[in-house]
Formats: sequence, C-alpha cells, structure tokens
Amino acid sequence: MITLHLFYTGENDSARKFAQEMENSGLADRIRQEPGNLRYEYYQPLADPKTILLIDSWENQEAIDAHHASPMMQRIAELREKYDLHMRVERFVPEDLGPDAAFVREA
Repeated sequence: MITLHLFYTGENDSARKFAQEMENSGLADRIRQEPGNLRYEYYQPLADPKTILLIDSWENQEAIDAHHASPMMQRIAELREKYDLHMRVERFVPEDLGPDAAFVREA
C-alpha cells in the first residue's frame, strides 16, 4: 500500500471550496471507485484553516499511475487552478511498527 498526504492551501476558504466541489460533483466518489484505490478522504487541520488535507491510499504504484493517466486528472488540475491552490505532498509506505507497536491501541 502507498499513502499520499496532499496538503491543498489557498486564500479565502478556497481549499475547502475545492474539496466541497470534488465531493459535490461526484469526482471524489469516482476516484474512490477506481481499481486499487483504498482511501480518498478530505480533512481540515484545526490549526490551519487555509489548508485541506487529502489522505489518498492505493494498493500499489501501478494503481496510482493508472489514476494519474485517467481523464479525471485533467478535471482535478482544472479545479486546483480555479481555486488557485498550492500543494505539498508526503508519501508513505507502511512498515512494521517495531517497538512503537506497544503504544498503539487498535480498534
């Protein structure tokens, strides 16, 4: 699994408006239905109201590559431009927690 944290930042509530349009237009749901997508969820950091965090998880790099090659990416790019958003991305690949596992209380 590969998880991406995409931080969308903009002025005048534009990042939140972007996420709302992604949800309301059905585009986010279409991405969730793509083969290999495991998670596609928006959050807002409490300490940073100008930013929206997208947590986006995929089974493997091939699924991400197929998503990036899809026509939906053009629409996402258009919306990012419409809302004048800037991005920062972090990429994670899970590994054994090792000694940190003792501090995790799972559901």
